[in-house]
Amino acid sequence: MLAAASVLLGGCGLLGKPHALTATAPLTMSVTSPDFAGNVIPPSFTCQSAGQTGPSIFWSGAPRGTKSIALVVDDAAAPISPRVYWIAYDINASTTDLALGKAPPHARVAQNSAGKTQYESPCPGNSQHGYRFTVYALNTFFGSSLPAGSQLLSAWTMIAQHVIARGTYTAHALPGDRPGTTAVIKYMK
Repeated sequence: MLAAASVLLGGCGLLGKPHALTATAPLTMSVTSPDFAGNVIPPSFTCQSAGQTGPSIFWSGAPRGTKSIALVVDDAAAPISPRVYWIAYDINASTTDLALGKAPPHARVAQNSAGKTQYESPCPGNSQHGYRFTVYALNTFFGSSLPAGSQLLSAWTMIAQHVIARGTYTAHALPGDRPGTTAVIKYMK
């Protein structure tokens, strides 16, 4: 069952490296963050900080027919790939940003790879990792069919089945020490 889900989700870029999109799910959305001056993420958004606050994320380009938005933050290069740091969904279709890692009112958050329903700060180990902030335009609003706190695989599967467009902002993090030291995370589109 997990292998079948991996094949399904891999096609939408939710597992592993991004794959070519079909005409029904074009890569047309733009994703940015004002929190990364000079293409460097401040330590407050990584494991170097004791806090678990996500960056502000802005997007545009959701196509006509978008009923809701989902956001997935993951590390496709994790030893057990991918590691999901945050998955928020049922974000109102007219919303164009998340302020400092907080889901807007009425949005829902699924469990991340750690089993928590919150943003988990990325933490590169001994090698460079690519972190993706991917915004998905969906052709549905899940409501009670995907309640808050849903298991990660359930949320991935539901999102993958309803993607009509997406945009990704990919970060490449260099290894750094844990809290109290400095690591550099450079963002590239």
